[in-house]
Amino acid sequence: MVKARRIDHICIAVKDLDKARTTYEDVLGLELDILYVVEKEKIKGARYYLGDVALELLEPTSPDGEVAKFLERNGEGVFLISYRVDSVAEGLEELKSKGYRLIDETPSRTIFGQPYAFLTHPKETCGVLTEIAERPL
Repeated sequence: MVKARRIDHICIAVKDLDKARTTYEDVLGLELDILYVVEKEKIKGARYYLGDVALELLEPTSPDGEVAKFLERNGEGVFLISYRVDSVAEGLEELKSKGYRLIDETPSRTIFGQPYAFLTHPKETCGVLTEIAERPL
């Protein structure tokens, strides 16, 4: 059975990463762990670890990326919640066998080496893009 063990990370779509970083670092005292760019997903991001959970601020690098489209439709806000599971591949197979229409049919790997997959359309999960991920390697 697909069982969410904990939240892995939460992504917030932002228009201006530098401005958002300043706000989150000043208001919450967050300390930056990683700055990164993912060309494939057309984003640049800042990742902060709060214990075992990461918070990511994501800015689009292209107007045709998913984060850019989200910002156009919704404005800034929570874009994605990723849940830690034991096996992404087994989770996808189980959901597929139950008849769910999946965004990803096979796992990919993050720039951190972590297996992950996007699940169903956000309309099916209360407007939030939902991801499952395994513990980072």
